[in-house]
Amino acid sequence: MTTADERLRYKILVKSVKSGVPDQFLQNELKKEVIISNQASWLTTQDDIQTLRGLRYIGGIDISYWKSNPDYACTSLVVLKFPEMELVYSNYSGIIHIEQPYIAGFLAFREVKHLIDCLDKLKQEQPSLLPQIILVDGNGILHHQEFGLACHLGVLTNIPTIGIAKNLLQVRGIARDSQHMNQIAQLNKKGDSFPLIDESGIVLGMSTNVNNKCLFDIMGMKGSVESTKPIYISVGHRIELKTAVKIVLACCKYRLPEPIRMADHLSREYLRLKFPLQQQDKKESMN
Repeated sequence: MTTADERLRYKILVKSVKSGVPDQFLQNELKKEVIISNQASWLTTQDDIQTLRGLRYIGGIDISYWKSNPDYACTSLVVLKFPEMELVYSNYSGIIHIEQPYIAGFLAFREVKHLIDCLDKLKQEQPSLLPQIILVDGNGILHHQEFGLACHLGVLTNIPTIGIAKNLLQVRGIARDSQHMNQIAQLNKKGDSFPLIDESGIVLGMSTNVNNKCLFDIMGMKGSVESTKPIYISVGHRIELKTAVKIVLACCKYRLPEPIRMADHLSREYLRLKFPLQQQDKKESMN
């Protein structure tokens, strides 16, 4: 990359973060920087098998909106020790004003600068705990332009990221149709997955079953059922899909991976305490 190219890229990144204004040109330029292969020093190979032995700190980042006025929200960041899933750091933004309106395909321009603020706060308070990879409550390349929130955050911070969505973003021929539902019905055990392939034959993500037992007690009758409701995993930046799925499964005690679940709880709880008379609503994964 030439010096002129580096200066242009720097201007693009700065403008993207500071303005928050949806811009197709900026999105396209940032998309060029996405890396969908493993580019992390902590990933090691042993006997031709990739291991996560060097992964010590994994982040989860989330934003929750105030139901009564979705122009206000709270962002949160957690860092967990891997593989123990022990919380070692957390912060949240407090109430923030989201200035940009939601525009389909451009959600990152509305949210990403607030997520970066949480990371900047971590760098100031506990720089040694900067996560080696971040799970993002939102999509990566499973997106209208193959550049969702997880990609945007990864490119701007140069940290590997993985997109996690609870609901399927229906884009480019990927739909929640009868075929999709039949595939979900065949996810019988933890780790069972099927690829999300767009109309051009590109794999944009994986629908993955984390297969957690849900305990119940009905009128004294105790038992458990297996959850087969999948989550949708996609590459954000500097990680390949197979590795992303492996990392996410290693983080799951319940349906959501622990970094996302804890970050989600933190932001929701702040809003609940701040506005005790209002029920809070979590954004759907629409990016």
